[in-house]
Amino acid sequence: MSGIGSSLVSPPRYRNNVPPRPRSEAKRARIIDVAMRHFAEQGYHAARVADIAAELGIAKGSVFQHFVSKDGLFFEVYKKAVRAFAAYLDAPQEVRDRGFFEVLRYWLARTEHLLHEDWIPYRISLLGNYGTDLTLKREINRFHMTEDPYGTVAFVKFGFERGELRQDLDLEMIVSILDWTIERFQDALLTEELDPGLFRRQGEIGERKEARIHQFIDLLSRAIGADSIRTHRA
Repeated sequence: MSGIGSSLVSPPRYRNNVPPRPRSEAKRARIIDVAMRHFAEQGYHAARVADIAAELGIAKGSVFQHFVSKDGLFFEVYKKAVRAFAAYLDAPQEVRDRGFFEVLRYWLARTEHLLHEDWIPYRISLLGNYGTDLTLKREINRFHMTEDPYGTVAFVKFGFERGELRQDLDLEMIVSILDWTIERFQDALLTEELDPGLFRRQGEIGERKEARIHQFIDLLSRAIGADSIRTHRA
């Protein structure tokens, strides 16, 4: 949350509040593209601004002129990465017609797509969520609340309009629940995909994955679903 009194807090040392000149936009974009690959392949701490600059054929100081610091560069990389992901309501119309929880099921079933086809953006999102310091993480959280890149607010409103969500929970509460639980459940699904030996259960990976998604949706619907949804699943 941005928090009460957040306007009194000085901006992080890496934030550059001067808008870039039009001529520098292309250069900034090239730096971000190269940096995204370096961070994804090497991790946040091992990636070096000097190596990024060397690949681009520019001075290290030129990177800092645009992004102030390594943290500032990563923050811009992170924003580009998560903006590349589809929003909840980008699900096909026939899926949306089946309702809120079916949209969730659709995206959870496609989690491995993030790994196989969007590996670099997904890796960056993981680094932002788990591999940065508190100052940068605070900025990442503020970005999510301000921009809502996954369209969680619109998705929750969609659930309310369809009468599928509890009326005694406010929108922000449900948004927070979804942002927290969906992200971590997807991480768990990908962990199983990457390291099946970590899960010592019977059955094929595909069967286990489908069963886990079903159990997760059932649990979530009991927590935030309307009475009619909870009764149906009882």
